[in-house]
Amino acid sequence: MTEKISSRKIGNIGEDAVCRFLEKNKYEILDRNFTIRGGEIDIIARKNGIIAFVEVKTRKKNSLTSGEEAVGISKRKHIIQAAERYLVRLDEPCSCRFDVAAVELDGNKVVKLRYYVSAFDASK
Repeated sequence: MTEKISSRKIGNIGEDAVCRFLEKNKYEILDRNFTIRGGEIDIIARKNGIIAFVEVKTRKKNSLTSGEEAVGISKRKHIIQAAERYLVRLDEPCSCRFDVAAVELDGNKVVKLRYYVSAFDASK
């Protein structure tokens, strides 16, 4: 019988896989699970002076909705709001973008990772 995995554990597996992917591609992980009231950013990473705010969506294999579909308008607004609060804390201006990573699991093993650079922007 297969063990039931909590949604938090599923999320952690996906986020860990995306962090490994980013580090392998020369990104520096600045923060994880940056949370403000009304929003959260899964991973904040930097490469070549550009900060990437990364939303990670992890799904079990053959889920009804894909990770990409789960990043709707409301979710984007919350991410943008959290990113604005994060950027205010920095001492210097910088460029940033919003990326999305979709991770697919079979059990607790990552079988697919799709990464979208500049998946959406902050235009209202």
